[in-house]
Amino acid sequence: MKTPIHLNALRAFEASARHQSFSAAAAELNVTPAAVGQLVRTLEDWLGAPLFHRNPGGKARLVTTEAAERALPDLRAGFDKLVLGLERLKEGSLNGVLTVTVSPAFAAKWLLPRIDRFQSVCPETDVRLDTNLKAVDFVSQRIDIGVRYGTGHWPGLTADKLMGEEVFPVCSPAFLQQHPQLRQPADLARQTLIHDLSMDGHADFPTWEAWLVKAGVRDVPTSRGMKINNSAAVLQAAVEGHGVAMARSVMAHDDIASGRLVRLCGDITFESPLAYYIVYRPESAGLPRLVTFRGWLLEEAAR
Repeated sequence: MKTPIHLNALRAFEASARHQSFSAAAAELNVTPAAVGQLVRTLEDWLGAPLFHRNPGGKARLVTTEAAERALPDLRAGFDKLVLGLERLKEGSLNGVLTVTVSPAFAAKWLLPRIDRFQSVCPETDVRLDTNLKAVDFVSQRIDIGVRYGTGHWPGLTADKLMGEEVFPVCSPAFLQQHPQLRQPADLARQTLIHDLSMDGHADFPTWEAWLVKAGVRDVPTSRGMKINNSAAVLQAAVEGHGVAMARSVMAHDDIASGRLVRLCGDITFESPLAYYIVYRPESAGLPRLVTFRGWLLEEAAR
């Protein structure tokens, strides 16, 4: 006997179980909650068994039955395989959309000023940027490739080093003109320090404290100053003359090259233990759009 395929019903069930809500599943699938509920009931009728424990009023979170809970890992693995299969069907072409995940600051300060060069060498590929401060799920969010900042270890992803970086103080030319005595690390004691909190909590992220220790200065107060959780905004605050920022060389490169910012204490070299990595799923490594974009990123970093 041929088994009927209830693919839409299975998708509705999996999304409902993951969100524990018909409404949230409906938002993800771009249908109405009633449609999701009907699809789930259709699947239950075909199976002859419930998939969720029903609660009076229907307002509580959806709770899967024991049998449904056991089936979910296999269903999710199956959906992942379907997505991969569709990608395989498109492998021979550069046409289509490439979804790229990067942080908002990396997008603003490095990627977007250069993306026209990728479009000129690969006009068949449409880039969709997903800018997110938090790590995303490459499978469920249909991400092809990304750039992440860290130590290079993310479970389930291949990580190729794109570029390392230094950290150093910067300020605007006007700010330096107003404070001509700002030449040595010890001179920072009398200035407003701008702190980058974008990786706050990461033990290896370079801070003002770490840089000052490297510079051999221990009497500069670092508990006060302007604190910002976005690296692009940190640099913008320095451009506007609000103080001296602890800059990351990759983020600050274009601002320094254009003269919007000036590097201070250039004789002190402090390499960050973190770096930028190109990340992607190993099973997607051969996709032409991904291969082309990865190669372009490496060429741009080599500049």
